[in-house]
Amino acid sequence: MSTTAQGVTAPEGFEAAGVAVGLKSTGKPDVAVVVNRGPLKVAAAVFTSNRAKANPILWSQQVIADGVVEAIVLNSGGANCFTGSFGFQTTHQTAEKAGELLGVSPGDVLVCSTGLIGSGDEVFRGKVLAGTAAGIADLSPEGGPDAALAIMTTDTVPKTVTFRRDGWTIGAMAKGAGMLAPGLATMLVVLTTDAVLTAAEADAHLRAATRVSFDRLDSDGCMSTNDQVTLMVSGASGIVPDVDAFRSALVEVCTDLAVQLQADAEGASHDIAIRVVGAASEDDAVEVGRSVARNNLFKAAIFGNDPNWGRVLAAIGTTSAPFDPYAVDVSFNGVRLCSAGAPDRPREEVDLTPRATDVLIDLKAGDAAATIFTNDLTHDYVHENSAYSS
Repeated sequence: MSTTAQGVTAPEGFEAAGVAVGLKSTGKPDVAVVVNRGPLKVAAAVFTSNRAKANPILWSQQVIADGVVEAIVLNSGGANCFTGSFGFQTTHQTAEKAGELLGVSPGDVLVCSTGLIGSGDEVFRGKVLAGTAAGIADLSPEGGPDAALAIMTTDTVPKTVTFRRDGWTIGAMAKGAGMLAPGLATMLVVLTTDAVLTAAEADAHLRAATRVSFDRLDSDGCMSTNDQVTLMVSGASGIVPDVDAFRSALVEVCTDLAVQLQADAEGASHDIAIRVVGAASEDDAVEVGRSVARNNLFKAAIFGNDPNWGRVLAAIGTTSAPFDPYAVDVSFNGVRLCSAGAPDRPREEVDLTPRATDVLIDLKAGDAAATIFTNDLTHDYVHENSAYSS
């Protein structure tokens, strides 16, 4: 698996582009287009579960209903959320423009936006439509890296993956550096494959992969209004993959992207893997891990390189998961500091200066396990988000 190859255009049957039309003040690419040339035009998608949904989400939920997608247009530099009927019309016109230029139905074009909520006017609309046209004119089988650049907002680096196996390929790109909390999806992600899949198979694989990857990324507990993960299937390899092999590969790709997103989280200085073992069920393990990931006292302690295991126990005690708090073990970076709810090794044995931080919680209540990925709470995170719209 590679993070430096073509990404979404690595599989056969896909073209992409990333162009700059002035949505970003930096002059960097801000509109991306990915087109599926087939022979299959299969797709599946999952969306934010936030009740406050952006106009592109409302549109794309309609488009994906029949499992057929020809193209996806994505813009950064404006979320087109809470922009009223004007905003939905902008999304609709984006799909119409793409459909007209590609010779396909607008109802088979997905639209994604990312940026400041509440932004969207005639200037925004004009730039998105111009970017759609420019992107389609610039489509190329080598356009994956440019598309990955165009969807970035506060990201500092593009996120791409290429996975090859048994004659078929999965390509991917993602954006996300803040508002990373689970809700089926946690950012904008486009996955492509030239394997042969039905719409039902694509949907099942995508939901299974998302559940154990993006849905376990809980960087700051804030759920976006624009989150969407899309899988597009061209079938150009002509190969029907082994079901287990494809699902395993898709899980690996999605997990790789989730970790890349975690590593680029706004202002973070630690990437924290909270591994919960010995749970009565997987759902319990997730609930316990998420209670720690969303605990600001714990996250602030990690920022200060303080392995404060008491904050871990206090956090997990708020959950409904069955376990005895006085039987739990807690380890930081391989050093068990708490055994059976009491002090074990000295805190001085733990080095939290490296960015990678591992927290192991053994509930001693069963055989289930899960890992939640999060980050610390830093001065830089507060500063960046206090000035986001200025």
